Amino acid sequence: MGHFGFSYAGLLFLILLMVPNLLWTKNQPEGYTGEGENRVLVLLERMGEACACCSLLVFSDLNPRREAGLWNLWLAAAAVLMGLYEYWWARYFRSERKLSDFYSSLWGIPVAGATLPVAALALMGIYGRVIWVLLSAAVLGVGHIGIHLRHRREIAQKP
Repeated sequence: MGHFGFSYAGLLFLILLMVPNLLWTKNQPEGYTGEGENRVLVLLERMGEACACCSLLVFSDLNPRREAGLWNLWLAAAAVLMGLYEYWWARYFRSERKLSDFYSSLWGIPVAGATLPVAALALMGIYGRVIWVLLSAAVLGVGHIGIHLRHRREIAQKP
């Protein structure tokens, strides 16, 4: 369920999510628009974001624990995925910043800019054994990844 208390690991996770997204607001891909997005997916995305922000900060179970042993591999895997997410953003910012760059895959991971942080969030939930983080990841994943897949499909259909 989770124990209430501040999570510095969750705060770090949120910082790693927010910094590139804030930079993106000034470096959006050419032709980007959020118009016409599926309202249900947008609602799920926003709900998932809000729940993730709250749950990452208020459960101390997400902080590294010395006694966790092999269980720490879940946290390490989440960290690796966040590292790949940061790499994906660096690759995007170095690109021509086209829509195809924004909805690109990374080493076989489809729409990596959406998939990697959701997967990392899920692994954080598993590591901390916090159902609220896992539920946030599920809701966020349906919305965020769904939106990105729809945009990628639209780009592929354009002549």
